[in-house]
Amino acid sequence: MSKVHGGFPQMEMDEPFYVRRRPEPFSLWQFLYNSDKGTVMGRSGKSWVKIGIFYTVFYGVLAALVAICMWVFFQTLDPRIPKWKMNKSLIGTNPGLGFRPLPPEENVESTLIWYKVYKTPGLTPGRGQNIYNCDYQRPPPPGQVCDVEIKSWTPCTQENNYNYHKSSPCVFLKLNKIYGWIPEYYNDSHYLPDGMPQQLKDLVREEEVKTPHTLNTIWVSCEGENPADIENVGPVRYYPRQGFPGYFYPYENSEGYLSPLVAVHFVRPVRGIIINIECKAWAKNIHHDRKERIGSVHFELMID
Repeated sequence: MSKVHGGFPQMEMDEPFYVRRRPEPFSLWQFLYNSDKGTVMGRSGKSWVKIGIFYTVFYGVLAALVAICMWVFFQTLDPRIPKWKMNKSLIGTNPGLGFRPLPPEENVESTLIWYKVYKTPGLTPGRGQNIYNCDYQRPPPPGQVCDVEIKSWTPCTQENNYNYHKSSPCVFLKLNKIYGWIPEYYNDSHYLPDGMPQQLKDLVREEEVKTPHTLNTIWVSCEGENPADIENVGPVRYYPRQGFPGYFYPYENSEGYLSPLVAVHFVRPVRGIIINIECKAWAKNIHHDRKERIGSVHFELMID
């Protein structure tokens, strides 16, 4: 208790007396190693051992849990069959159309064309005893894949320089692979879509009369994109036929499978002019959208 004598408070001797000390200035070197306390970064050796053991056990258990979860997850996957298919997949059910050749990936500004088309199928890795000589009336047995006969692409072959040396180039079309996708064919000439080119309609009607079993085909067509392009593109021929045979589908990721190709031969395109080409694939369950490039592909052709 305080007492007042002569107007000034006095503290009794039994009351505690506190003194505020100024904090010691921070020293980085003393923090890293304090020789007086024997600490490193504020911790003693015993403290570092304890915290080291704790985090070693903690992260070890965490890594083990992640490894177990990944192992369980991969047990649900098949290396050949995708987990999510058709409408459940990101690809969907509408295959895109691709073309070859493409400019080299390491130089997108280059106009140099690189061909990477199939060589002798029997020498392709993964293709061997499971190759089957398919036909419209002989689809491949389970587990086997159809042969791709490259000799039927003449004149669009490597030995013929794909006809580029004659200013009459060949471009190859391929349909993007979607596991389990089954095409719905235009095999009735009475129900052909309005947008199908007249030349292709005439071809379907002709085959319906002569070889109706070949109508199970995903047809393709290549035309100039605009009126001027149509005028400049010239005659177009297709090898071995104007479409992808239906016996290559559905795609099931069998070992050694090669997608069918259609060689598009531009016979006499006008020189010195960029020609915009649009190619389309035709099946009832292939929809076209020029803006989104769905079911079709665009490329430019110029003979310099």
